[in-house]
Amino acid sequence: MRTGSAWRVRGRRLGGAVRRGLRRCVARWRPILLVLLVVATLGWAGGLYYYDYRPDQQTDAAVAREVIKAASDGAVALLSYSPDSLSRDVQSAKSRITPGFEAMYERFIEQVVTPASQRGQLTTTVHVIRAAVAELQPKSAVVLLFIGQKLVSKLKPEPVNTTSSVRVELTKVNNTWLINTFDSTHA
Repeated sequence: MRTGSAWRVRGRRLGGAVRRGLRRCVARWRPILLVLLVVATLGWAGGLYYYDYRPDQQTDAAVAREVIKAASDGAVALLSYSPDSLSRDVQSAKSRITPGFEAMYERFIEQVVTPASQRGQLTTTVHVIRAAVAELQPKSAVVLLFIGQKLVSKLKPEPVNTTSSVRVELTKVNNTWLINTFDSTHA
């Protein structure tokens, strides 16, 4: 039979062994936890770059100017035409729009522009007065345009000037900004 002091000595030895074992376990896991912490931090930094910083690089001031130019040139091409160069004007406009918008544009040309142009010898000239980017994403943009339009016809040789505000949605296709939606309202 063991006495109380023997049990205390044995308990101290076991307690010391448990503490040593715990220290060894912590010593083994410490580098693993440190590596996991470093990997998690790098993953967080990579995610921050990819989702916050990288889109900002893809939509900087140079891209905004490029989008405004594409929207402005596209609006001029879509709305400027004359009876002498109608087919050339339409082809120029088609090169600036997405295939999804092309069907609607062709209906507009067939139903409105061609008859008006041929019947009244109507010439339309458009210029962009002001333009601003409303939304800019790496693959899409919305530009607001304020345009001036001059209409001259054989029946009315005196030019008629109008202004409109236009909301242009663009999509980036093969590194080229193309018009996807074109909504006009008279100012």
